[in-house]
Amino acid sequence: MDMLNIPFGVTDWSQIEKTEHPGDTGVAYWQTRNFGAIRVRMVEYSVGYLADHWCSKGHILLCLEGRLDTELEDGRIITLTPGRSYQVADNTEPHRSRTDDGAKLFIVD
Repeated sequence: MDMLNIPFGVTDWSQIEKTEHPGDTGVAYWQTRNFGAIRVRMVEYSVGYLADHWCSKGHILLCLEGRLDTELEDGRIITLTPGRSYQVADNTEPHRSRTDDGAKLFIVD
């Protein structure tokens, strides 16, 4: 990831509109900023959320609140709680997210 031509700035996430993204169950609310090819998001998953797809996009993801279980296509399950993060490259390990109790994440991709 090259971070080019991005002037210094501050994001007040309380001012960023939320968009709704339904899962197979539950819903994700995204607040998104784009900086060239880099997308930065604050994402809140509702109670009982299960993603509606397997994702092959690379991410750096930090759990801020709640608990997130990320299922990898090979069957592994990675659990994030506040203060834990993961990173994965594009097109390497398909994954999907779920949460029983809800979660809030900060994601860069």
